[in-house]
Amino acid sequence: MTAELVFKYFPNLSDLQQKRFILLEELYKDWNQKINVVSRKDIDELYLRHVLHSAGIAKVQQFKDGASVLDVGTGGGFPGIPLAILFPEVQFTLVDSIGKKIKVVQEVIQGLDLDNVTAVNSRVEETKGQHDFIVSRAVAAMPTFVHWVKGKIKKDSLHERRNGILYLKGGDLSEELDGYKAIEIYDLTNYFDEAFFETKKVVYLPMKYKG
Repeated sequence: MTAELVFKYFPNLSDLQQKRFILLEELYKDWNQKINVVSRKDIDELYLRHVLHSAGIAKVQQFKDGASVLDVGTGGGFPGIPLAILFPEVQFTLVDSIGKKIKVVQEVIQGLDLDNVTAVNSRVEETKGQHDFIVSRAVAAMPTFVHWVKGKIKKDSLHERRNGILYLKGGDLSEELDGYKAIEIYDLTNYFDEAFFETKKVVYLPMKYKG
């Protein structure tokens, strides 16, 4: 599986964006041999299970130039790095509490020459600053995640959609999301054909500003 999978669903990428997506595989394969951040099975399906999955957020929300996005529990850099390639004029902050993972993320950022990404080794509760959107890939149940990111959302919205959380989740979410009245759920099968996405979703939760 190659970067062509991404190009199939994002046909209007610039030459530089295409080059960066192609380079991702080489960088991750190289770094994964030194510091294991992606499972062996997943590294062979990097573009499906990590890159395109991350890019699913871009099918739900187009970030405007000048926006700020926080990726919580980024692991090896997902969904933050693919989104940063797609939105070069948006500032991304990628946070993870595990130092070796952030080391790989920093090396990948450098290898791609991405100047719109900062990688931080920290717990999200200890990070400073506020953002338009917070993104993540199922690092915790939604109530826990909401608690972690309290106070991290900007007051004013750049976008038509209110500032909040865009969360990549899978499976039956009815119990976990019960009680969130304003939540919106987007099935990734609406955007991608591959069987991998059958249970995968983007969950949007608007968040109130807390000053």
